[in-house]
Amino acid sequence: MRNKFDEQLQRLDEYLIRMGELCESAITNATKALKEGSIEQAKAVIEDDSEIDEMEKDVEKMCLKLLLQQQPVAKDLRRISAALKMITDMERIGDQTADIAEIVISSKMTESVDIKDIGKMASAVSKMVRDSVASYVDKDLELAKKVMLEDDAVDELFFKIQGELIQFIAEQKGQHGRKIVDLIMVTKYLERIGDHATNIAEWVEFSMTGVHRNGVQV
Repeated sequence: MRNKFDEQLQRLDEYLIRMGELCESAITNATKALKEGSIEQAKAVIEDDSEIDEMEKDVEKMCLKLLLQQQPVAKDLRRISAALKMITDMERIGDQTADIAEIVISSKMTESVDIKDIGKMASAVSKMVRDSVASYVDKDLELAKKVMLEDDAVDELFFKIQGELIQFIAEQKGQHGRKIVDLIMVTKYLERIGDHATNIAEWVEFSMTGVHRNGVQV
């Protein structure tokens, strides 16, 4: 019975890895759509969000089945509970990449955009997502803690880019104002993705220690 349960937990890990990969890909593709001004690429990101939504449902069913049909010990219960929380954050990451894609489409950004620092921010949050999922699968508490620390660097980038864009609006006396506001929204979505990756890492910590930073303790 335990062997079968362990096999199901392994399958859960595989689903979470795949969902994390989809989130990473969505971040990369949304940034590429913005950089290249590609409406088609943006539409593809929105379609990919649907796949992330479906995976959330699949993993949720898998977790509930494990909880209802098996008798998990405390550490397994924490692991499955953490997975349920993680997929919620990953689904929201998918939503926010779709929001970036919607900006590309609605703003008709058919020209390339110089987004060096935004690209840097996108790469940082993508790595946070990858590492947070890896920390769960590998049971790597130190990696989870590293992800939490990296959120500070992403926040600093957000405020730096936001300040530069606001200054640019002032210097241009309102020219390109709509475009700059859209870019500020893009950075806000990326900052939120960093927050979700941090949430995932915090639930990984809970799965291994039984203590969550919001006060939950099991």
